[in-house]
Amino acid sequence: MKNINGAKIVLEVLYRHNLNTVFGYPGGAVIPLYDALYDYKDKINHIFARHEQGATHAADGYARVSNKTGVSIATSGPGATNTVTGIMTAHMDSAPLLVITGQVPSTSLGSDAFQESDITGISLPITKHSYLVRSIEELPRVLKEAIYLTNIGRPGPVLVDIPKNIQLDEISYEKFEELYKAEYIPTSTYEHLYEDPKDKAIKHMVDMIKESKRPIILSGNGIVISKAEETLKKVINKFDIPMTSTLLGLGTLPHDDVHNLHMLGMHGTPYANYAVNEADLVIALGMRFDDRVTGNVKRFCENAKIIHIDIDEAEINKIKEVDLFIVGDLNCVLNKLLKSTYEKQNPKWMERISELKNKFPLSKDFSKDKISPQYLISKLSEVTKGKAIVCTDVGQHQMWTAQYYEFNKANSIVTSGGAGTMGFGLPAAIGAKLANPDREVIAIVGDGGVQMNSQELMTISQYNLNIKIIIVNNSYLGMVRQWQEMFHDRRYSFVDLEINPDFKTLGDAYRIESHRVEDINLLDDVLKKAFEVDKPVLIDVVVVKEENIFPMIPSGKSVHEMILSKEDRWENTKF
Repeated sequence: MKNINGAKIVLEVLYRHNLNTVFGYPGGAVIPLYDALYDYKDKINHIFARHEQGATHAADGYARVSNKTGVSIATSGPGATNTVTGIMTAHMDSAPLLVITGQVPSTSLGSDAFQESDITGISLPITKHSYLVRSIEELPRVLKEAIYLTNIGRPGPVLVDIPKNIQLDEISYEKFEELYKAEYIPTSTYEHLYEDPKDKAIKHMVDMIKESKRPIILSGNGIVISKAEETLKKVINKFDIPMTSTLLGLGTLPHDDVHNLHMLGMHGTPYANYAVNEADLVIALGMRFDDRVTGNVKRFCENAKIIHIDIDEAEINKIKEVDLFIVGDLNCVLNKLLKSTYEKQNPKWMERISELKNKFPLSKDFSKDKISPQYLISKLSEVTKGKAIVCTDVGQHQMWTAQYYEFNKANSIVTSGGAGTMGFGLPAAIGAKLANPDREVIAIVGDGGVQMNSQELMTISQYNLNIKIIIVNNSYLGMVRQWQEMFHDRRYSFVDLEINPDFKTLGDAYRIESHRVEDINLLDDVLKKAFEVDKPVLIDVVVVKEENIFPMIPSGKSVHEMILSKEDRWENTKF
């Protein structure tokens, strides 16, 4: 009977799990795997990234948009360690990621062989699990287990490190089928997370909603992951509760929904932050009370009772003590809540919400002479009607996107929330477009962040991916500059990017249609034409240099110390 080697086992298992798009970069320790890919062209779509970090971010973007496990492949040593930032990014934002790395032959392990690194040890704190495969016989089980772990419970990254000799080893097809079909019994069971929560907990939750006069929902990434946005809308309407989102929860409700307060936190809307501060009941759904949301955690929603629902028990009472918690899948919990016969209207509270929105709107007083970044994002939102998948880097442009792009669909923002990874946006857009080719995809990136993975422009060009790349060019590392201005006496230290590349020429070099826009009167026309063509377009937009993001709650402070505008300066500037 014909044999199958370890490399083909990897690809066959991926194919059987419908993981047929992978991102990678070849190297010595994965040559057998790439040789096998030659025979799997019709089954596996391999996307040739230009850097292992780029491949990992692309797999992450693919995972977030597709709700499938993203897969990246890298060689041993530096190839493997180049994936670490991507793994950490996925870990912090609960993105299901399978990272397959090659390793030196088993006989050379521990000898400091050429391109050897202990990637399982390195990645252990930032993965759900890391495997070093010891034999070809255990390879089918390890791969099945790894894929299962990426997407069960709270999703996250898993790494599988495969020595080169195991990729070359062979077993019979009969033996492979026997090993593959063997029932996988997880050491930890997750089934209870997808069962109906106990009636007692739901009754307690309903009673708390009954007693509250000013309830509010905090919607996090867990709503997106559990695909619970439609269920949440029904809950919001049933109990007439306003909702605010974390960065990764944006789009849960259409932007103009009367219940939508948009993003809260450090650079959230003033009305969201004030409403949370006034609430007497906070219902936190699939969010982890991140410091960028809470500020001073002791003063965060200090007058409210708190209900926390999350699939990860480790997040309960980790940062904020709560009055009621339910551990489980959000869709299951919210569907059970909908079975309650109780309904509620909150006219006085909703009137107060409307009052806060009218009193503290985000400023739309844009410059008429220069392109402000807020105006640029607003125009992008207008052109795409708030329906695009928006991928960002990290920095000021990320926060302006969260504030001024009017998200109207869930799972539409792909950004590094927990890790704050510069260089994420461009490669993540590659994965997002491949996961959902029918939706418009925009990469909104800073002139600093885009240079961290600009080599992925070649990947976009090679595969002719219809991604609109918008460079928000203020010639600064903008977020760091803002902090230096506000809290360090404007001592600008190594944030000046005046010597930037000519991004239009760079885009042209990668054979991507490219434009540079400095005149506000030309912006509309360039954007309109860019979104009319079915191909990648890069637009370098020169914006106001020293624009700051407001509102802002300084790190470690509370809503009481929120800075609403440049004129509303917080005096204690040293901390």
